[in-house]
Amino acid sequence: MAPEPQLQLPARVKVILFGATGMIGAGTLLECFADPRVERVLAVVRKSTGVRHAKLEEVIHPDFYDYAALQPRWPEFDACLFCLGVTSVGMDEASYRHVTFDLTMAAARSMAAVNPHLVFCYVTGAGTDSSARGRVMWARVKGETENALLALPFRGAYMFRPGYIQPMKGVRSKTRWYQAAYDVIGPLYPLLRRLAPGWVTDTETIGRALLRVVPLRRPDVLLHLPAVDPGPG
Repeated sequence: MAPEPQLQLPARVKVILFGATGMIGAGTLLECFADPRVERVLAVVRKSTGVRHAKLEEVIHPDFYDYAALQPRWPEFDACLFCLGVTSVGMDEASYRHVTFDLTMAAARSMAAVNPHLVFCYVTGAGTDSSARGRVMWARVKGETENALLALPFRGAYMFRPGYIQPMKGVRSKTRWYQAAYDVIGPLYPLLRRLAPGWVTDTETIGRALLRVVPLRRPDVLLHLPAVDPGPG
């Protein structure tokens, strides 16, 4: 087997981050701060993260289906890390599709129209149905979203499919019962990682992986973990 290529970020990169107030996005934001090659982070949020850092610029954007006001800024950036998502629990397919497919594609299409050199990284969920025809509703919608993103004229589009994710570095889930589970499992996480390294991950690893694919030029990186309904983080 050929050795894995050593990928290096360009000397300085600027990234757009969606989902910075959620668990995965908050973890990714910390990795952006820690990586000296990341020059600037534009966090597109509905409400402030409350975080202050020299690299961070927040844009409070109330309408996640209309980016006319932000579109002129997209050419400034090298990558979009899209960590925004909701659980499908209690939602019908039309509603879930609106807040998953429609919302994601509104941002992606706006970016692709003015910055084809952008790398778009999308955090979906293990078990996503690439055929978009299976019986599991959320998996169909996520698969349809992945396929639509891969069809856009970006320099690269990369789909990440995590299953169990342990929050690290003080990151917490906004969903109370999720966080309660993380608190219980947390002490066991190092053991779980050793026993099944390909089946569990954490926010630190995902954040670093998202940044790692920025130099790539084709969609050949995919993070697979166990099939779960991807929650809001």
